[in-house]
Amino acid sequence: MRVQDLMNPSVITVEPTSSAALAARLISRHNVGSLPVCGGDRRLRGVVTDRDIVLRCVAAEEDPAQTPVRDIMTRSCATVAPGDDCREATRLMAVHQVRRLPVVEGGKLVGMISLADVARSGRFDLEAAQALCEISENIIVG
Repeated sequence: MRVQDLMNPSVITVEPTSSAALAARLISRHNVGSLPVCGGDRRLRGVVTDRDIVLRCVAAEEDPAQTPVRDIMTRSCATVAPGDDCREATRLMAVHQVRRLPVVEGGKLVGMISLADVARSGRFDLEAAQALCEISENIIVG
């Protein structure tokens, strides 16, 4: 099964110049843990997570309304292509300790795939369980 079969093509994004406060509202409103950061051209610039906002903005005593997403986002993030096998997506999630991956084609964001998407398919139970174990192990230990 390919990533394109399980990914969500309807992705809420935020621009690098948007405020951390806007990113936080979007994360809350759409009940997601992260947002891809894209310019108007849909090219992926990075990812901003709820954790980025808390640790790099709020805990650093920066004003979320005045802090641009580009200052707190994670720039180097793992991605997959729509034609990649779902096993590769779960492997990357485990290696990079993330539960979601941007799906990029031709340099542009075309979707997101999450560990939950893979698990819900029922076809990769072992891979999803292994990835979750590896992600959770480092959270507990590290």
